[in-house]
Amino acid sequence: MRLFLPDEAATLALGRRLFEFLKPGSLVFLRGTLGAGKTTLVRGLLRAAGHQGAVKSPTFTLVEEYALPGLTLYHFDLYRLTSPDELEWFGFRDYLRSDSLCLIEWPERGGDTLPAPDFSIELELDLPGRAATIETAPGGDPELLSEIGSAAPPGIS
Repeated sequence: MRLFLPDEAATLALGRRLFEFLKPGSLVFLRGTLGAGKTTLVRGLLRAAGHQGAVKSPTFTLVEEYALPGLTLYHFDLYRLTSPDELEWFGFRDYLRSDSLCLIEWPERGGDTLPAPDFSIELELDLPGRAATIETAPGGDPELLSEIGSAAPPGIS
């Protein structure tokens, strides 16, 4: 499913809407060039979860942790990985728990080390805004994408 996001507010709104469909234990891949809006989408997800603090890209820290009621959200940025083996060195698999939600920017840097995601979201510039392409895992529920699209917030088409 592809959605047009005319501005930052629409990207935040999509993040808030997507949070409703994510379950604890979910893994989400976020793809897109630098500045495509990946961290903005994560900020929308976190706002829907009740987080009011700062949300920054974990480019230099590799992972940012957000303790939320009943859920821990981990926001990864693998842009600076030099090898997928680095994921094993810092214990990546320990983050994949039934009470966590893992969002991974630049998942292609993780190679075959990463398990298949529940959702894959690609953001790209589509001037004057952005476009988001959302896919579920192979074998995932295609009706779920229809439900996300049909309930998209105003301004998203």
